Amino acid sequence: MHPLRRALTLWGALIALMWLLLIIDWVTPGRLIDYGVHPRTLDGLLPGVLAMPFLHVGIAHLFANSVPLAILGTVTALRDWKGMWTALAVTLVVSGLGVWLVSPAYTVTVGASGIVFGLFGYLLGRGVFLRKIADLLIALLVVAAYGSMIWGVFPSVPQVSWQGHLFGFAAGVGTAFLTARARTIAAATGAGA
Repeated sequence: MHPLRRALTLWGALIALMWLLLIIDWVTPGRLIDYGVHPRTLDGLLPGVLAMPFLHVGIAHLFANSVPLAILGTVTALRDWKGMWTALAVTLVVSGLGVWLVSPAYTVTVGASGIVFGLFGYLLGRGVFLRKIADLLIALLVVAAYGSMIWGVFPSVPQVSWQGHLFGFAAGVGTAFLTARARTIAAATGAGA
């Protein structure tokens, strides 16, 4: 499958799943968002950490995540398919655990913004740590398009989980650092990049 088609199919399917879950939440008497992260409770750890990015509180919330998720996810997939999966997995777990550890008690956190911030951090980190022209240019374009997002890692808007943003961003940058380091070591030892 062509890389662009593969990336669009993957991110289109993940975003479609999020929209489907939002519709199910509207038409059923249950509240799927109750499966989000409940800080420092065992019941809120699992499935909360895994479910959090797929659940949203409404159309505006999901739309605000869908567009940057589609763009940043597709760019990440086109640049580094394997690294995208690593960044996605690490960001999902770290942002969810971060929310679980430090968010206020008796709250429920849902939404894919931890993943959005993770992909943002990963693309920026690739530019900084790999020091390749293409990755630096992508990092600059990401900053130009989404640079103001960085303010989302600070507590500023009530009802918005800055914790998920912060831990997602840190996970993305950390993943970029570790994957760049692994490539450098592999290249130095002749194991390939």
